[in-house]
Amino acid sequence: MKELTVEAELDNIETVTEFVNAELDTLDCPMKARIKIDVAIDEMFGNIARYAYSGAKGKVTVRFELEENPLTASITFIDSGTPFNPLKKADPDITLSAEERKIGGLGIFLVKKTMDEMDYTYSGGQNILTIKKKLG
Repeated sequence: MKELTVEAELDNIETVTEFVNAELDTLDCPMKARIKIDVAIDEMFGNIARYAYSGAKGKVTVRFELEENPLTASITFIDSGTPFNPLKKADPDITLSAEERKIGGLGIFLVKKTMDEMDYTYSGGQNILTIKKKLG
């Protein structure tokens, strides 16, 4: 397991992505899986940076773990911001045109659809969101 703690700021999306990609590089991760993971990091970390601390400063810990059988990347985002369970966010109606759809929710929907697993808990005053992607 490897961990990185950074300020919950949009400028740190690149730092978090590089942290995870450095681990994926050691695993010969398929490009298709890497792109999906990178998009998920952008969406999930971006949401934390924008909304978790309501404009105040805060930190996010990103944990990378590798699971075997099947080989799976597990990325956990931990913050102590406002409790928010993205799994309870209603999926957008993608049958509507872009003009008819409500703003928001598409990023979370995309992550739900591209990751193999997504889990959320709120414990000890912390949001704990884990996304998993099979690499093989």
